Amino acid sequence: GYLYLRWPYLYIRLITGEHPLVRLLARGSRWLDKLLPARVDRRRKAQRAAHAAAPPGGDSGPRFADTYHGKVIPTDEAVKLVKIGREVTVTTPESVVPYTLARDIVLQNPDHVVVFDCPCRAAKKDHCTPMDVCMVMGEPFASMVLEHHGATHHARRVDPEEAVAILKAENARGHVHHAFFKDVMLGRFYAICNCCSCCCGAMAAQRHGVGMLASSGYVVRVDAGKCVGCGNCAQFCQFGALKARDRALQIKTARCMGCGACVSKCPKQALSLEADPCRGMPLLVEDLLRNASGGPRA
Repeated sequence: GYLYLRWPYLYIRLITGEHPLVRLLARGSRWLDKLLPARVDRRRKAQRAAHAAAPPGGDSGPRFADTYHGKVIPTDEAVKLVKIGREVTVTTPESVVPYTLARDIVLQNPDHVVVFDCPCRAAKKDHCTPMDVCMVMGEPFASMVLEHHGATHHARRVDPEEAVAILKAENARGHVHHAFFKDVMLGRFYAICNCCSCCCGAMAAQRHGVGMLASSGYVVRVDAGKCVGCGNCAQFCQFGALKARDRALQIKTARCMGCGACVSKCPKQALSLEADPCRGMPLLVEDLLRNASGGPRA
């Protein structure tokens, strides 16, 4: 956990392939593949063997996503989370956070919220702005980020009101709130990131088949009687789930993660979020408070 919080910018650049060393190694690997075709054959055979040996369902043990993942949360729940105002200790069920590891929410000093420059945006040359939109909540994480990244990456303490203002401003930009959990972060929730598809490493991983992100438990629905097919909402969808055609809105529900960023962008109020149990249960702050002293929910 110390290494991750001490050098998050290096970590993100390495795992997203933005670090020059990764690019150099990738070029070297491609050169070796051309020079030694048998190397490619051996790798493919090993991959096929590993796939064949996997049990039904494809899981042979903890996946990377089990150790590091985010839960999509709509803005109203993100606001409640940063304003929670009391210490919480609870293990979320897999129906809410569908991973085998890192599902605890342990908020010590929940009013200690630190924002700092987004490591994913910092890794990109042409990144989105503003930069200081990643929020670390509670101790010991907030103090460590403030200590090590105050001078270099604009880390600063914010009160709940400023945290709410940041969340609402990011929602207005169409960005998605993710509650992030990680095994080395004591196996628990530690941050709310405000993510865009062009910069976010987790969203890129999701597009490439690494299921790091869990649906909010909601899906967007359209009132066809109100929708005029203007397409304004589609411009803000970070998951490519919306498309306007022939003056009507088409929703690719399989892609929708239920973030709700599109809902407030509709000038006709034709969009809404609807709970979908097939996508898991929402992360609700009221449930956290209700179950905080009783351990995990059934």
